[in-house]
Amino acid sequence: MQQFELEGREFIELHNLLKITGLCNSGGQAKLLIGEGMATVDGKVETRKRCKIRTGQCVEFNGESVTVVS
Repeated sequence: MQQFELEGREFIELHNLLKITGLCNSGGQAKLLIGEGMATVDGKVETRKRCKIRTGQCVEFNGESVTVVS
């Protein structure tokens, strides 16, 4: 499990989180796979590419999980 720190930001968009954490090679790839229902946020499938991920939320993608911290 990874942790991602928001560093003072209120949120990060889902596609950017997958790109920045290295779970996807690019933002375009992240958007495509999110649209196909490959990502979950707090255990629910999320297909909105620009879904705002905030402190305390957990994203799962391709067998990996990322928890967002402040």
